Amino acid sequence: MELKSVITLVRPSQWIKNIVLFGALIFSREFTNIDHTLTTLYAFLIFCLLSSVIYIVNDISDRESDRSHPEKRKRPIASGRLSVGAAATLAVVGGLIGILLSMMMPVDFVYFVVAFLVFNFLYSWMLKRVVIIDVMAIAISFVIRAVAGAAAIGVPFSPWLIVCTFLLALFIGFGKRRHEVVTLKGNAADHRITLGKYSTYLLDQLIGVVTASTVVAYAFYTVSPEVKTKLGVERLELTIPFVIYGIFRYLYLIHQEEQGGFPSKLLVSDAPTLINIVLWFLSVLAIFLWFGV
Repeated sequence: MELKSVITLVRPSQWIKNIVLFGALIFSREFTNIDHTLTTLYAFLIFCLLSSVIYIVNDISDRESDRSHPEKRKRPIASGRLSVGAAATLAVVGGLIGILLSMMMPVDFVYFVVAFLVFNFLYSWMLKRVVIIDVMAIAISFVIRAVAGAAAIGVPFSPWLIVCTFLLALFIGFGKRRHEVVTLKGNAADHRITLGKYSTYLLDQLIGVVTASTVVAYAFYTVSPEVKTKLGVERLELTIPFVIYGIFRYLYLIHQEEQGGFPSKLLVSDAPTLINIVLWFLSVLAIFLWFGV
């Protein structure tokens, strides 16, 4: 079994998606608690392992359709560099290790680990074949990650965390679908049935709705009296410009640069986006430290 193919198969570049587990740590103001920070990091590593298991299952399921995609046909299973049997063995072993490691965490976290695996298996074999539901399922997967982060350190998860995570994931998901439709053109349906049911016009409408909803939801979160009382902090609304710029920058990359097919890659390869995320994070920490009560 070629090591390079295995590394490509488990997609370490995609692990950045699991950073949403740190949301509960930050917005519960527990980031100064070393134990909780280390616990969240441990949870992050578990979800990185489980995410790789899901990617393997997806690649096994999509191996035929991936061969019609200009980029995905290079994947280890689709290209034939790695057998289905070997990939399935890696998935089973990785899944068992992930579940065993999660058992050292609070029981609620274990529930979310199981939910994450089961839900993503459903996505791989059924949900991704249903138009619109396919993107909503991806968004729910991100919500499970976010809530698991709260369960890991034993803090109540905020409804705002769920809403903002869900909407942002929808925004990125529909942007990715748009890129796929534009890139594959008339062959989109050959790669995935649902892609044949999307059009750039429809996706632009969906993205427009989700864009506005995401900005409004985050704005409401930052000015909510309930949130200010719960967190004991003022002036979170000062972080809104970073969120707006991040969304606008992503729209620019989708429409003007014809990117968006690999959101995780953009987060680390697009300098303005990366700088904006760092500045947003630093501004949140600064506000918690300076305007906390």
